[in-house]
Amino acid sequence: MALSNIANGSQVNNISNITIARPRGIQNFTLEEDIIKDSYLFPSEAVRQGEDATSKPLSVQFVNNFEGGQVNAYLTGLDSDNAVVFVAADGTLIYPSSGGSHMPVSVSERVAILLPQKEESIEVKLPRSITSARIYFCEGKLNFYVVNTPNGNGLIHPSATDPNDLSFDLSWGFVELTYTADLTLYANLSFVDFVGMVLGMQLSVLDGSQTQITCGLRPAAIADICRELAIQTNTDSFPWSNLCVINQLGRPIRVLSPSQYSMVNPTDFEHYWSRYIDRVWEYYATTPLIINTQTEAGNITCRVTGNLLTCDGDNRDYEKPTALDIWGCDSGPFGKMDGDNIIHTAVIPRLCSAFVRSTLLLEYGNIQPSVDSSQYYRANPTNHYSRLVHKYEIDGKGYTYAYDDVNPDHEDASGTLSSGAADTLTIFVGAPASGCTS
Repeated sequence: MALSNIANGSQVNNISNITIARPRGIQNFTLEEDIIKDSYLFPSEAVRQGEDATSKPLSVQFVNNFEGGQVNAYLTGLDSDNAVVFVAADGTLIYPSSGGSHMPVSVSERVAILLPQKEESIEVKLPRSITSARIYFCEGKLNFYVVNTPNGNGLIHPSATDPNDLSFDLSWGFVELTYTADLTLYANLSFVDFVGMVLGMQLSVLDGSQTQITCGLRPAAIADICRELAIQTNTDSFPWSNLCVINQLGRPIRVLSPSQYSMVNPTDFEHYWSRYIDRVWEYYATTPLIINTQTEAGNITCRVTGNLLTCDGDNRDYEKPTALDIWGCDSGPFGKMDGDNIIHTAVIPRLCSAFVRSTLLLEYGNIQPSVDSSQYYRANPTNHYSRLVHKYEIDGKGYTYAYDDVNPDHEDASGTLSSGAADTLTIFVGAPASGCTS
């Protein structure tokens, strides 16, 4: 069976049921909105040094714990003018341009930050505020492109799902961050789309408060998750093992979330949730569902009438979700619309989380959220991707779907590091910080 031979390392001998990375190149590139960041930069601009600098540059340190080849880092985001910018190793700000081309143009500037050898670190000074930023890490060279859009230059980010992407065969991952002009930093690990290169984070601050840390995944997590997904496929006959992407050497390099996988293969899990959804609708036709909005709206009573779930004080009803709706939590009954009231926007994340974690039919599941996190993913069907990613997170922190921060009593499972007095952000590549025990 596929992945049956994966152990801590690395190799897959039987690959009949997995996604194999065979990148085909830019000539087949398709532009997807979710990997394009618009810029209002004009082609005449190229490189600027530290304009609009913050009062204190942010120190960003990369610690190389990776067991493998050369790792490159790429720090990119939007500046205060909403222009796409890269930060080079010496703090230089690099503004790529498409030159007006409507076809993707490769970013030719030297935007890669080469990490030193294993167990050594490098420091980069972020001289200015940056929003919607990502710090990518890749074993090898990641490929970025610029294209002219109606709003100016747009940066095409690497895609974890598009086999045409030249980066598809590489092991990579990223950290998301925003750093404002008033020294406020937000940084997080996100596994909503996929898990790839193992990363961890630590934030030291200037206000005397405790150093913050998010440990991330265990070093061998990708292979371990792939192995368990193959076991799950053997158990329920759904293609969980296909979420695992291996390179052409047979090495697991990432695991796609069901949401991302289903965008490419929409029928594979089409009926996965059908029976569970029907049972939920039948149960709550006779039993009230209480949504704890965790806002001033308090507890809201919902009930199924006909084919719709209706909640008191809500401006819209909820139809039965599809598998795609549950994986993404942003379509069908979970899609937001202008004019939705405070009750509706509070119900969406809590109702979708109850489906993702399969808690609606558990004892006390008629109050959402209420059950302890130890009860998440215990019933079937469930989101086994989320179950396994959380299993192999050292500290259990890191989003595995859009609303993974929904918990009783506001328990923090997001793994976000934040401070208004940020000093140094340290990112551990390939293995967690020494203070994290796996």
